[in-house]
Order: sequence, then structure tokens, then C-alpha cells
Amino acid sequence: MLLPSWAAEPDQVWTFDRLDQLGGHAVRLQGHPRVIDTPVGKAVQFNGVDDAMFVDVHPLAGAASFTWEVLFRPDHDGAPEQRFFHLQEKGTTNRMLFEIRIVDGRWCLDSFVNSGTASKALLNRERLHSLDQWYRVAMVYDGHQFRNYVDGVLEGSAEIQFAPQRDGQTSAGVRINLRDYFKGAIASARFTRHALQPSELAALPSH
Repeated sequence: MLLPSWAAEPDQVWTFDRLDQLGGHAVRLQGHPRVIDTPVGKAVQFNGVDDAMFVDVHPLAGAASFTWEVLFRPDHDGAPEQRFFHLQEKGTTNRMLFEIRIVDGRWCLDSFVNSGTASKALLNRERLHSLDQWYRVAMVYDGHQFRNYVDGVLEGSAEIQFAPQRDGQTSAGVRINLRDYFKGAIASARFTRHALQPSELAALPSH
């Protein structure tokens, strides 16, 4: 039997150090995102107005459990609601989103998954973080519990049943439907096809 393209796909690391590809996949650009030097290495800067990167791959397609980590820096002058990373199944509303909300000059993490009949946003407006700094954020699903983290510290959790998603596409810097642009920088993302323990989540690079 012929397996779908994602079935044998290994864990992936996408490094934002160039504009023509992410994780070996061709990129379509919108606006003028640019590669910058930062204390954590190369990163792509997004202007919060019209900058975005698109890839015709859903890196967590087929995963019944997963960990999605992102090293990013939200800037102080972005919009109140921003979608900075989006995985979308083709032809459906099934999706995974990393978002932020700006509250009183600080930010909080919003991690959202819609898959099959289940949908959940993990958003804790009491857990606020400083802008203009680098953070490791993660969403983790073990087949039963959905959790999100900032720098390895649990922000929220929920018991839920998500169906694995099918092939699709990815956007960075904006929601795929071109709403809620991100003002800041992204340095890397890691997609793991099982649930990592908190101690296994990547730490911030030393600088």
C-alpha cells in the first residue's frame, strides 16, 4: 500500500536564516521580510504590516501527537492581536496557530488547534511577558492533553481529543488568510511528531 507523503516524514527543524526556503521547502514571500543578525543568531524580521512567508507543507500532518516549538521575539510596536505562525490543512478549517495578544504593554501567548470536531485555544491573559525579548514557546499534544509553554514554563492545559491533520500549508508572519500580521522576528521552529516532556523542550540559546 502506498503511504501518504507525510507518513515517513522525520522531525523537522526550520531555521529562519534565508528567504528562499524553510526546512528545505520553497518559500513564497509577501512584502519585504528580511534576514537580520540577532543575539540568538540569524532570524527573519516581519514588519507587522504586509510581511509574510508561505510554504506548501504542513509539517505536522498525520501526527497523532506532537510538539511545536518556536524561537521568536515580539516587538513593542505591534498590533494588539497577532498571528505569527499558522499550519493549515488543505480544503478544511483544521489548523494550528501560534498567536500573541498585547495587554498593557506586555504580551501573552495564545495557542490554538482546530482539528476534526475538537477546537481549543490556550490563552492565559494573566501570564504576561516583556516585549522586545527572545522567547521559546511550545505547544504539546500527547493524544489526550493539550499544553502550551513559554520558556519551558506551563501556561495552560486542557483535556481534548484532536484528530490528526492532513497535508496542507504553512504561513509565518501572518494568518494564512492575511489577517493579523506579526511585528517581530522568528529565528527557528522545531516540529516533533510526539509529545516532549518539559525537560526536553529546547532552551533559549546563550548569548
